[in-house]
Amino acid sequence: MRGAFYGDHPRQRLDVYAPARGAGDWPVLVFFYGGAWNSGCRRDYAWAARALAAQGFVVVMPDYRLHPEVVYPAFLEDAALAVRWAVKYAPRLGGNPARLSLSGHSAGAYIAAMLALDPSWLRGADVAPGAVKAFAGLSGPYAILPLDGPITTRTFGHVEDLPATQPTSFARADAPAAFLATGEDDHTVRPRNTRKLAKVLRAAGAVVEEQVYPGLDHAAPLLALSRPFRRKAPVLAQMTGFLRAKAG
Repeated sequence: MRGAFYGDHPRQRLDVYAPARGAGDWPVLVFFYGGAWNSGCRRDYAWAARALAAQGFVVVMPDYRLHPEVVYPAFLEDAALAVRWAVKYAPRLGGNPARLSLSGHSAGAYIAAMLALDPSWLRGADVAPGAVKAFAGLSGPYAILPLDGPITTRTFGHVEDLPATQPTSFARADAPAAFLATGEDDHTVRPRNTRKLAKVLRAAGAVVEEQVYPGLDHAAPLLALSRPFRRKAPVLAQMTGFLRAKAG
């Protein structure tokens, strides 16, 4: 399925990729691409969606509104609406919304983490508490205070309650199981973001798998989902194995 609307705005559209074979009842995975909250198009990440679908997931790949048209929290509101769409319509494509996970890379990993950890976003979209069973973040910016760069300042600088914008503020024992991966050589979003979120989630009693891959930069954990780069790191197998096990 291509170009389904989950809202009225032209950017509120999504594509769905399903496994080529099987009887259905597949786990559902909503994947958010990155791009510093100001760029990106779902079609450019179709290869990632196909790779994940080939592992036995119904993959929902939404676009969302971007800066400068919007700032925080509009992209989280869009993401929550896309999850609501997935819960409602994935069964028609062989997906089981009771086996729901979220994932993303970079800014998309931030979106996935916020929706998974702060229940207010999905609640606001009329998604039942506990609907998300697991999430996976690749190279995510989860702990970006103080705002010290142009990207984070333009996106979050207007917010009065900045701690409420941080995934690390919402660690809890009953959080969805988390797979957090990053490259050791990521100089765009430093590995300390992944390490800090993993640390606070573990301290709260949540289930976490943390992977820091030697020699990988910011984009590499995402690129490792593709066939040409899978030899660089076992991201695809580890991430999908974790999500499949934790989503039921």
